Amino acid sequence: MRETPDPGDDPLKRFDERLEAFDAERRRKRPVLDLGQSGGASAAYRVLAQMLGGVFGGVGLGWLLDLVAHSRPWGLIGGLLIGTTTSIVMMIRAASRANAPGKTETTNSDD
Repeated sequence: MRETPDPGDDPLKRFDERLEAFDAERRRKRPVLDLGQSGGASAAYRVLAQMLGGVFGGVGLGWLLDLVAHSRPWGLIGGLLIGTTTSIVMMIRAASRANAPGKTETTNSDD
């Protein structure tokens, strides 16, 4: 015969309590990765992505121009030069923004 559950013994409430305890334990055990105030790895990956994206984007557009205009290899060469120039300009802008005086860092921590 099944036992009638106690009205004060709410399964959802018990589950919430166990879940909160689990989350608190997991947050306590989580290793802290300190990248400093600027997040150097994040900035480096962003610059790398901008450089590669500019070069590959320029090469891709040059290749498409070659296909449409039948101007091999000049579209590819022009796209490479334009993509490289764009990447260098974006890298200089990112570096000057990172080194700007009075730059304020904002962090979003919910812990």
